[in-house]
Amino acid sequence: MSDEKNGVLQGFKEFLMRGNVVELAVAVVVGAAFTNIVNAVVKGVINPIVGALGSQNLDHYKTCLTTCPVDKKTGEFTDGIYILWGSVLSAALTFLITAAVVYFLMILPMNKWKARQDAKKPVEEGPVDPTEVELLMQIRDALVSQRTGEEPVAGAGVGTIPAPVSTEKSQD
Repeated sequence: MSDEKNGVLQGFKEFLMRGNVVELAVAVVVGAAFTNIVNAVVKGVINPIVGALGSQNLDHYKTCLTTCPVDKKTGEFTDGIYILWGSVLSAALTFLITAAVVYFLMILPMNKWKARQDAKKPVEEGPVDPTEVELLMQIRDALVSQRTGEEPVAGAGVGTIPAPVSTEKSQD
């Protein structure tokens, strides 16, 4: 029982110490901090631009689906069914800004850096794939050997087309 418990704990420790888990933890922390920056941009820049057209708070934009009485003092719906489309718009803008910043400030430079690193690496010479003609010759040789019952000889009959073998017996 003790060995099993130590094995489980050892496995858990190895899991935690893998690079992927640590990188994921760092990404979550950085992402949480980055969310505050994006929210500040939306509240400090986007909302005032939208505010030039109406309310500065996008959460105030809504549409009534049914007859909704409006409070004359506040301008708010007092009853009815309404859709808060302003908060959806705010969330969509936050997402787009986040995605754009992550792409242009993180992903794009990282891809360019990786491309430069890959360009510096020497190209590995691997075995050359056979040409189409060589493959067709191998197929032909295999088919001939099936008909004649002989083992195929590599390169035998290069440039020649074997005559078909007759399986009929001649009657003399």
